[in-house]
Amino acid sequence: MKFIDIAEIYVKAGDGGAGHVSFRREKYVPKGGPDGGDGGKGGNVIIQANKDMNTLLDYKFKQKFLAQDGEKGGRVKRSGKDGKHIKIKVPVGTMIFDAQTDELITDLIIDKQKVVIAKGGKGGMGNMNFATPTNRSPRYAQPGIPGPELFLRLELKLLADVGIIGFPNVGKSTLISVISAAKPKIADYPFTTLVPNLGVVKIDEFQSYSVADVPGLIQGASEGKGLGIQFLRHIERTKILLFVLDATSEDIKKDYKILSKELEKFNPEMLYKKRMICLSKCDTLDQETVQALTKLKLDPKAGKPLIISSVTNLNINELKFKLWDLLLEFKQDEENSLS
Repeated sequence: MKFIDIAEIYVKAGDGGAGHVSFRREKYVPKGGPDGGDGGKGGNVIIQANKDMNTLLDYKFKQKFLAQDGEKGGRVKRSGKDGKHIKIKVPVGTMIFDAQTDELITDLIIDKQKVVIAKGGKGGMGNMNFATPTNRSPRYAQPGIPGPELFLRLELKLLADVGIIGFPNVGKSTLISVISAAKPKIADYPFTTLVPNLGVVKIDEFQSYSVADVPGLIQGASEGKGLGIQFLRHIERTKILLFVLDATSEDIKKDYKILSKELEKFNPEMLYKKRMICLSKCDTLDQETVQALTKLKLDPKAGKPLIISSVTNLNINELKFKLWDLLLEFKQDEENSLS
């Protein structure tokens, strides 16, 4: 399934049905009055978040969504039927913008959360509503009110607890396949990962968290180079940033600084997220080199880098539990800020 995280659609709520003009014509009612009924309401356009979706691909093929119009009013004070609503399902984490003004309308971050994006037009009143002592036979009724129309831009930002960040070929895809049930494409060439991968790490019964493997960043990603600019938005919502650095790199400190700088350029708020650093591919190094790496100081906020190997499972369990502890800290900080 192709991953699509931006789409534009056109939506229109249903028009209200027109009111009816008619008069009673019953044999034994000599002075029958106006009995034209009201028009029905137009259907609403509703957008709802769905946890079973993870792409906006459907909206690359279908881009027009029309709710049903309300029916016209009828004789004998019969009201027209209301138009049927139309429901559009999107992945959890979808932001909805007015495509013409760039205004954010809503942000759907909870499963089954929904919003009426365009309300159907009101039905017109039939002539039965306009009879007065001085005008007993009104020959007019209201037209229905047209339903509003909108051009919308949908933007998906994955909702993951942990965002895994690193240069191409540092082992992010292998790592996510080891700590979760995700099965990303893995190969030994740059940009193997062309779409974000989402996995769930199970800690214990009823205890788990989600991780997102973001396609490899390169220097200049925040300015549009490589694949990074397409997917940087997906780590904006993450609670924890996990930097995966190649332990065999000639300059690990420089690699970390480049990644941090790209995140800062894209969104300065990234600097304040909790973070952790791990050094991958340590199974390819001798013991002396690995020992030296344990003393490497990269960022006081991130703590001591964790030496890992996804091939030999070195410190993989420790990594899973350290991330869990950071998430618990995040939750505690959030609760304290609200109290």
